[in-house]
Amino acid sequence: MAWPRVFQRGALLSRFSHHHLAVFLLTFFSYSLLHASRKTFSNVKVSISKQWTPNAFNTSLELPAEIWSSNHLFPNAEEATLFLGTLDTIFLFSYAVGLFVSGIVGDRLNLRWVLSFGMCSSALVVFVFGTVTEWLHFYDKWLYCCLWIVNGLLQSTGWPCVVAVMGNWFGKAGRGVVFGLWSACASVGNILGACLASAVLQYGYECAFLVTASVQFAGGIVIFFGLLVSPEEIGLPGIEAEENFEEDSHRPLIDGAENEDEYEPSYSIQEDRAVTQRAHVKALSFPRACCLPGVIPYSLAYACLKLVNYSFFFWLPFYLSNNFGWKEAEADQLSIWYDVGGIVGGTLQGFVSDLLQRRAPVLALSLVLAVGSLVGYSRSPNNKSINALLMAVTGFFIGGPSNMISSAISADLGRQELIQGSTEALATVTGIVDGTGSIGAAVGQYLVSLIQDNLGWMWVFYFFILMTSCTILFISPLIVKEMLFLVQRRQARTLGE
Repeated sequence: MAWPRVFQRGALLSRFSHHHLAVFLLTFFSYSLLHASRKTFSNVKVSISKQWTPNAFNTSLELPAEIWSSNHLFPNAEEATLFLGTLDTIFLFSYAVGLFVSGIVGDRLNLRWVLSFGMCSSALVVFVFGTVTEWLHFYDKWLYCCLWIVNGLLQSTGWPCVVAVMGNWFGKAGRGVVFGLWSACASVGNILGACLASAVLQYGYECAFLVTASVQFAGGIVIFFGLLVSPEEIGLPGIEAEENFEEDSHRPLIDGAENEDEYEPSYSIQEDRAVTQRAHVKALSFPRACCLPGVIPYSLAYACLKLVNYSFFFWLPFYLSNNFGWKEAEADQLSIWYDVGGIVGGTLQGFVSDLLQRRAPVLALSLVLAVGSLVGYSRSPNNKSINALLMAVTGFFIGGPSNMISSAISADLGRQELIQGSTEALATVTGIVDGTGSIGAAVGQYLVSLIQDNLGWMWVFYFFILMTSCTILFISPLIVKEMLFLVQRRQARTLGE
């Protein structure tokens, strides 16, 4: 078996320095904090719903209903739940629009400034949304909608910037396992948000927003003063120069058929080297980025997959409380197992894709198994241990591919040889992929609330199975192409032996 160059020579570890570690950790925890603040909202939905429908909890005969209900937003819990789903949709739509813009802005401004501004400003909006309004007992649907639109726009600065910074520091050698491990930042943020929310929920849901917003604001300050955007900032060679040197220094003097196969570019989204010489641009335009090989198929696939992944993210604690009658704090803690599965899945699947030097076949296998895991989880009994196990398995097969597309594959697309020489393409491509995914997720959150309200939770899982199948459909041409390549490469090696 011909192992990838990173595993043949151990070059990956030898190239890493304390600067790489610092960039890895700073970008990891910056996005974790952004996700923690989002997770807080999903983890306190039950408490918010109760606060917005106080007449439903009036058990005292001494207080007139009109006095008890003077500050309520909704007459019943069902309407409150529907509005919570609407807020999720509003957030994701504004987040999607912001991603398209933030990717372009991030490629043209200092990534550190954009990321720090987004983190600090979003923290202030979250503080006003969840804490200030509750302290003042001021409940207004239009205010909530406006604040959540602004929050979506500000939070959208995070992902394109952190992926672009990581892409500046880490080359394609071993990118699957590095980005697979790093993409656990979202799941770690979910776990952090769930732990913080459950720890202070007894003091009121406003405290959960206060804690996560404060930590996120502090993280934004650290990013502003501590993050190095690229190796060039401290006089180190850039990724492209380093990869070109390594590739030239290890190319054999006499090329044979087997060597040509061995040194063929690592991923099918990359074009022939002769074609790439004509594409040396300083900044890639949005239309041209959309036309890059693989961008549209993966963007559409991610729209379907992110719909499923974010539905678990937004609705899992609510589903556990609503369907099984478990306490909100217990449901918050149990929902962590979905993210644990996603962390393990993203890392292992990234590692395997590095070994195969192909991403799509690994994604296809995981998504096929995800359909089975969704069927199994939808029939989970009222048992916390069994539910946690099935939840972790589901997170492994859904969260893993989602992490790969949004991180390693986005970096592959933004650093492919077709645009070699352009240092301002990665954030734009990442914004396109994640922005399209967020549009799908936005539509999905409203559909989930409608389906659950009219048909029940089982039909919600049927909807998830349909969307997972569509994910496979959109990348099926890439799957076929890469599977054929793997078969041909194996045949060539067999003949060579």
